[in-house]
Amino acid sequence: MTMEVRVTRRGCEGWVHGLKGQTICFTGKIVLDGERMVRAECARRARQRGATTKTDFSGGISLVVHGDLTGKQVSDQRRNYSDTLVAAERERELGHHVHVVDGAGFGELIHGLSARCLELRRPRRGGGPVVVPASATYDVLGAPLTARKVTQHGARELTVDLDALDEGTAAHESTIGALIEHLAHRHVEVHTFTRNSPRFDAGWAVGKELFVAEVKSLTGTSQDQQIRLGIGQVLDYAHQLRSMASGWSIRPVLVLEKQPADDRWTSLAEAIGIQLTWAPGFQGV
Repeated sequence: MTMEVRVTRRGCEGWVHGLKGQTICFTGKIVLDGERMVRAECARRARQRGATTKTDFSGGISLVVHGDLTGKQVSDQRRNYSDTLVAAERERELGHHVHVVDGAGFGELIHGLSARCLELRRPRRGGGPVVVPASATYDVLGAPLTARKVTQHGARELTVDLDALDEGTAAHESTIGALIEHLAHRHVEVHTFTRNSPRFDAGWAVGKELFVAEVKSLTGTSQDQQIRLGIGQVLDYAHQLRSMASGWSIRPVLVLEKQPADDRWTSLAEAIGIQLTWAPGFQGV
């Protein structure tokens, strides 16, 4: 006789950080970027990222991909829950957390990014979604941002200056870490990008303002060149976001490792609508 082992899972921090090691089932019609993705293709793409897929909800399921249930038979008509969602809810109530993502979240995961774990709740009177994202910035802001640990390059026969490269990378990540800590004191969480948004270094929301930042180190390189590059990048990010984040006021921010040597950059940034700031104080942010 075989015994089914029930896996007890920790509480969820609100994000699914990858498909590797997940055991997945699907419910409803999965639509990705406006196109329906058939179940076999969903499973294939998930397996490419290291997941195991099952055809129905059973022991060991760690992630449910929730699609459109319109026209589908549901077991809880009052809330429009499928059997799979009912089972996921039951497991959560028992303390065995099962992640739930929608089609957009599945898209993030198969592209190697993190996805929001959706809350299961009752719809509003008269209908409404059963699963909802945690934020109205769902399509723009990705997972919470963390500074990466920088490793040193060893001696190589390469012609590039690896010491300068390591110094610049370390300064970049140190600045990001300081920015995250600075905004945390204001109870503001910093995020990375999603697959459909520009690849900014840091993004955060305050009220109806959406801040998008490029972070530039000034160590071991030309300050003017770095700042010019950062200005172009952050203006491009803001331009793209204004066409995809309606209802939000987009605020481009250029974050520098330290105060630039030339004061002209502050007046230039102000003239073109960029908020310029630098570590360690991050004035104005």
